[in-house]
Amino acid sequence: MAVHTANAPAAESAAKKESKLAGLAKFRELGLLAFILLLAIGVQIRNPSFLTIENVMDMATNTAILSILAVGMMLVLVTRGIDLSIGATLALSGMLVAQIVSASAGFSPLLAVITGIGIGTVCGLVIGGLVAWLGVLPIIATLAMMNIYRGFTYMASDGKWISSYQMPESFVGIATSSVLGINTLILIALFIYIAAYYFIGHTRTGRQIYAVGSNPESAKVTGINEKKILILVYTLMGGLSGLCGVLWVSKFASAQGDTASGYELSVIAACILGGVSIAGGSGKLSGVILGAVLIGILNNALPMMDVSPFWQKGIEGTIILGAVLLNAAVKRGVERNHLLRRRI
Repeated sequence: MAVHTANAPAAESAAKKESKLAGLAKFRELGLLAFILLLAIGVQIRNPSFLTIENVMDMATNTAILSILAVGMMLVLVTRGIDLSIGATLALSGMLVAQIVSASAGFSPLLAVITGIGIGTVCGLVIGGLVAWLGVLPIIATLAMMNIYRGFTYMASDGKWISSYQMPESFVGIATSSVLGINTLILIALFIYIAAYYFIGHTRTGRQIYAVGSNPESAKVTGINEKKILILVYTLMGGLSGLCGVLWVSKFASAQGDTASGYELSVIAACILGGVSIAGGSGKLSGVILGAVLIGILNNALPMMDVSPFWQKGIEGTIILGAVLLNAAVKRGVERNHLLRRRI
């Protein structure tokens, strides 16, 4: 009885700590949103043209592609994986589709989008096969395929660019047109968000993705096909990369071999800022979208504040490092308190 009495305060203290840490993990999106608002206000004070309708819409369109890719990367990270090939996949699909539409002016914009998604899906399927069936580590498989896809892009283009004058107006209009005053890129991104929200929260497969990332061994015991899930997430990532390849080329009216080089780092950064754990098993769509918005604001605001490009990367890296450390601290704290409660 004495032992129980002695342990009671410790148990109560552990429960309070766990509650606080769980609350921090649960509501970190609110903190991220508050930071975004404070940053926007601070930039607006320095440069009154920051929050103009024109600049806000420009930021939204520039962030749309990043946020679409971040949705796919979130699913990959949740399964304890990573995909470093998305920039190369984007470039390859964008280049091939640009060559098709430049050679055939009557090529339907919808068919161009479908073609880009198809090319990206095949690229993602190859990576999924390497990871799921051959057991290649995700970082190795995607790094290798990144170089292969980038090489294919240079081979297909023969080192040449495809510029706006070679593309039909209907193709360029994919990313530059608007519906009810809203840019098409933003509408496509919203559609992707809604589809992802339903898929993650209201389908069995969506729940299985998190189960595989949380505890692969337990997932196997419950009958979840881990290989199928891994192939699925990398294929989805590839498909979204293919879609963004078409959107990128349409938006910037240019296709070249080094398109989106290094862009995968910004996508991963958006996910980490949004609270996706690199250890797998956790991540929220709302957080990822906010992370993408923050990256978009930084990319737009820092040049407007006359911050050196070298400092821009340093500031972005510092914020990302802080987010990683916060994620790690929250996770360690929750696990430590769970362990303490079990001992008590």
